[in-house]
Amino acid sequence: MRNRDAFRGCLIGGAAGDALGYAVEFSSKGSIFGKYGPHGITEYELDRGTARISDDTQMTLFTAAGLLLGKARGGEGQYAKAINAAYIDWLETQEGFWPAEGAVSCPALMAVPGLYSRRAPGGTCMQALRAGGRGTPELPINNSKGCGGVMRVAPIGLYFNDAGCDARSVARLGAEAAALTHGHPLGWMPAAVLAQIIHEASQDGTSLTEATAHALRTVEEMWPDTEHMRYFTQLIERAVELADGDMDDLAAIETLGEGWVGEEALAIAVFCALRYEDDIDRALIASVNHSGDSDSTGAVTGNILGAVVGYSGMPRKYTENLELRELLLETADALYEDRPIRIEALREG
Repeated sequence: MRNRDAFRGCLIGGAAGDALGYAVEFSSKGSIFGKYGPHGITEYELDRGTARISDDTQMTLFTAAGLLLGKARGGEGQYAKAINAAYIDWLETQEGFWPAEGAVSCPALMAVPGLYSRRAPGGTCMQALRAGGRGTPELPINNSKGCGGVMRVAPIGLYFNDAGCDARSVARLGAEAAALTHGHPLGWMPAAVLAQIIHEASQDGTSLTEATAHALRTVEEMWPDTEHMRYFTQLIERAVELADGDMDDLAAIETLGEGWVGEEALAIAVFCALRYEDDIDRALIASVNHSGDSDSTGAVTGNILGAVVGYSGMPRKYTENLELRELLLETADALYEDRPIRIEALREG
């Protein structure tokens, strides 16, 4: 059953983790703990009263817009193409100026001045989209396995949320959306798994552990001969084991990697989400206090647990002062109601 609170929680949770981690994205653990104290960063670092989001949340919003565009264009068979068109719009926000000139695919988002801010956009995404961004798992556009593929696909798991939706179709579209710009199997396989985790975890009655295990099995069955599959599944399984162990958070995260590449970003997020399944605050704090790609690991952790606890379960400190909060809520509602994004009534730019 579709749950509006889960839709809202997923997008707000992802943006919250993104904003918390964005302040320390390029900082070493030593500098983080030296600046913020023994617990690291635990609250937003505000810029003129606002917790700034990064390209992770920007692209997540454009993924959502692409899904709605795909539905308008006929649905099945159109979603990946429409998501690609949405990403081309996002590229325009990073290289052009507001208001956009010429035809656009996602007019609602392209009318939001705040989305034209450059927030350390991923070089692989930019380069691939300049070339058209038409990669597929079978015909890779490059050999990148950066985390830019996985960090943006959460809306796919939400949109195809009904229990009757085929898990393989959700995983397939997650992979296709990532492969538009990231051609290495470890660039798109994590996106397939994340989309399915959120698809299942946002439904009542499915535990996060079960959702993770099922997603891994599905991807293994769909692409059994794909290079690096065994390494990938072992890494995620290791994250699950560590979440249930007694190793401290930072040491466990460093065992899994730094999050700059797709499989490590997902592994860190799975670890944090499972270890603190009942405490999204501690999960987000753990997910960003390390020397790696803190905004992306925070964003994916927030997407996962936000879908579980819902917007109503988000601590107030994460919902206040969050950049583009009203747009995120409107986009979540549009996905839930399967309708176009409407920005006319938003109180932010």
